[in-house]
Amino acid sequence: MLNLSDNWRSATTRLIVIYGAFFVLWGIVLVGVVYWQTGRYLSHVVDEIVEQRARYLEGVERPMLPKAMESTGALDLRGVMSIGLFGADGSYVDGNIERVPADLPVDGVIHVLPNGLDRRGRTAREPARGLARRLETGEVLVIARDTSVIDQVANIIREALLWGITLTVIPGFIGGLLLSRRPLQRVRAIEAAIEPIARGDLGRRLPVSRRGDEVDMLAAIVNRMLGEIERLLVEVKGVCDSVAHDLRTPLTRLRSQLYRLQQTGGGAEGIGPTLEHCIADVDSLLERFRALLRISELEDLRRRGGFADVDLGEILGEVHELYAPLAEDGAIAFGLDAPHGLAVYGDRHLLFEAFSNLVANAIKFTPNGGTVSVRASSEARGPRVEITDTGPGISGDERDAVLQRFYRSESGRAPPMQGYGLGLSIVAAIMRLHGFRLGIDDNAAGGARITVECWAAMTSR
Repeated sequence: MLNLSDNWRSATTRLIVIYGAFFVLWGIVLVGVVYWQTGRYLSHVVDEIVEQRARYLEGVERPMLPKAMESTGALDLRGVMSIGLFGADGSYVDGNIERVPADLPVDGVIHVLPNGLDRRGRTAREPARGLARRLETGEVLVIARDTSVIDQVANIIREALLWGITLTVIPGFIGGLLLSRRPLQRVRAIEAAIEPIARGDLGRRLPVSRRGDEVDMLAAIVNRMLGEIERLLVEVKGVCDSVAHDLRTPLTRLRSQLYRLQQTGGGAEGIGPTLEHCIADVDSLLERFRALLRISELEDLRRRGGFADVDLGEILGEVHELYAPLAEDGAIAFGLDAPHGLAVYGDRHLLFEAFSNLVANAIKFTPNGGTVSVRASSEARGPRVEITDTGPGISGDERDAVLQRFYRSESGRAPPMQGYGLGLSIVAAIMRLHGFRLGIDDNAAGGARITVECWAAMTSR
């Protein structure tokens, strides 16, 4: 059940509220400008009417003035005009105004009369705009017009503003509540999916809908992160298991030899060979630990600080030159097709180590008289390196496993692997450090095909 506090925390609701606040503020400003412009225009119209009536009555001869005032009043069907004629002493002479307003100076200029004026037959005093002029006879002519029309227009504008805000804010608020429900439900679903992940079930993933919106983009990013965390934890567990299994044999052998040396009393004739075996076992252990530390070092992204532009063709040429004698000893045809000028951004020594490892494996598992080929090409997205051999190849279900630490194939397709099962793990770590893609496939002529797509970094940063 979603409550109002949940809806308020929703980004959708907050955006709608912010938009509504800006709309209300802008609506008030807009209506205020319209009201000011309209009032100004209507006041100008009222002033012109009053000025016209004043000029007309001033031009009428004095004997005809009362009749002209009566005719002017008759034309005022709405009763908004007020006309009065007063003596020099302010006494009433004619018209529908009982007395000269106290706040109206006799200067012939239009003034605002907020308190209105006293009219015959009316008790209400309406705000007005009017003027008072002294005639040639010394009498005072007062002409005013009610501003009730301006006030009515102002009321209409205020009501329009009120209705506009009401019809905008209320539907917007309701729409915000409705629009926020779906994202909040998805957040609840993500929260429910995270709970088993927090308990250690790293195989779970956050739900992703087909909308592809911001929530889905964030969930996809988190899922990729979870996948990488799962891979690393599985690899760590596999390394721990492999270390325990792989080191048990040399440690047991080392203990047995030391025990035998202890039991024999250290006879001179047996010390030399026994110590040589012990030293060999210790070297084997140290070599494995050095390889593990090497992988950990490569997986530290700080190694990227020494990256620079390097020539991939030049590196492959040096690898070919290094392993050509080894291939020749096994009567293996070792070919190279790698033009110079294939620039990549990376660590030259690490790339040399990685490709050396791949070529060494290809030659090691290729039988005498076979073929190993190294080919580099420039594609639209960057350089691509392909290493093929005519050896036993790598089965499909082992292509991911061979990149794990301490893995050694036991299938009949491949010959028994020598070493500690860390060579390809080091290669994989180097490729991950550079952002390159390492792929394992079958060679069309039989054997394995290793591809390295150097698409992540083609130029310097």
